[in-house]
Amino acid sequence: MAGCKNLIGTFMLQIIVLALFSLHAEGQGLKVGFYKKSCPQAEGIVSKVISDVMAVAPSLSGPLLRMHFHDCFIRGCDGSILLDSPKGQTEKFSPPNLSLRGFNVIDRVKLALEKACPGVVSCADIVALVARDVTVATKGPHWKVETGRRDGKVSLITDPINPVTGLPSFTSNITVLKQSWSLRGLSTKDLVVLSGGHTIGMSHCSSFEERLYNFTGKGNNGDTDPTMDQNYVARLKLKCKPQDKTTIVELDPGSFKTFDDSYYKLVTKRRGLLQSDAALLNDPETRAYMIKSTSHGSTFFKDFGVSMVNMGRIGVLTGSQGEIRKVCTKTN
Repeated sequence: MAGCKNLIGTFMLQIIVLALFSLHAEGQGLKVGFYKKSCPQAEGIVSKVISDVMAVAPSLSGPLLRMHFHDCFIRGCDGSILLDSPKGQTEKFSPPNLSLRGFNVIDRVKLALEKACPGVVSCADIVALVARDVTVATKGPHWKVETGRRDGKVSLITDPINPVTGLPSFTSNITVLKQSWSLRGLSTKDLVVLSGGHTIGMSHCSSFEERLYNFTGKGNNGDTDPTMDQNYVARLKLKCKPQDKTTIVELDPGSFKTFDDSYYKLVTKRRGLLQSDAALLNDPETRAYMIKSTSHGSTFFKDFGVSMVNMGRIGVLTGSQGEIRKVCTKTN
């Protein structure tokens, strides 16, 4: 009985922590043009590096955009996703983050900024600016990025997989997804808009294998997710065999290197690759937005910029909090 009480107490504490966390999602201290005087060329430097990278490695656009999401959802947008440790015990090495790529691009941007303006631009701001610039580089929308974040000093491998405060899974249902966004001060609209970022990028077969071969968990290879378009299932099975851990598949077949609204068209046709994509059809608000985004009245591009700004305000460190790292992979 005592053990049960302790478990309930721990759970309630985590809820309280998250509630407080979401109260700090207003982004106080952030502003557009924060480096106007201290490093006026900062955004131009980031843009130039990203332009050079995208010219030779456009497939990094998806992972670099996702990096901002994975950073902000754990401890807020503080650059904690970037930290290394001698024993690999930071967020970067947690299972949900092992598929992230492009950390060397962040390092390249930081190096260029340190050369121009030593000790001025935070790694957390670099992640936010890079997310915007890879979106623009793939023909997506441009938005004004609020800056002024400072870098956190803590990064734990267990944080992204915490059952209460961790990253939402690609197998999450709509209830879990809405709760995860809400606890971080984000709306249901932010959820469906930011999910549209899946218009660029790839996913490993292992992320959706159960939808193809073992949906009910009974071990029957013919047990597919009945909500998926069966023609789409057949095509995926040609690419992904059971237990395939290495093959990657386009999240938005046909235009995965171009930021557009075709993601919504695919999901509404029951061709969303991940369960968390398909789950957006199970809520009146998210479903209505998806249908709207398949029409000429789509506001997706404008909305995406707004929701990215909202996400970029989660749990930020400003003023005298945190630090400005000299190198993004380690604290000063």
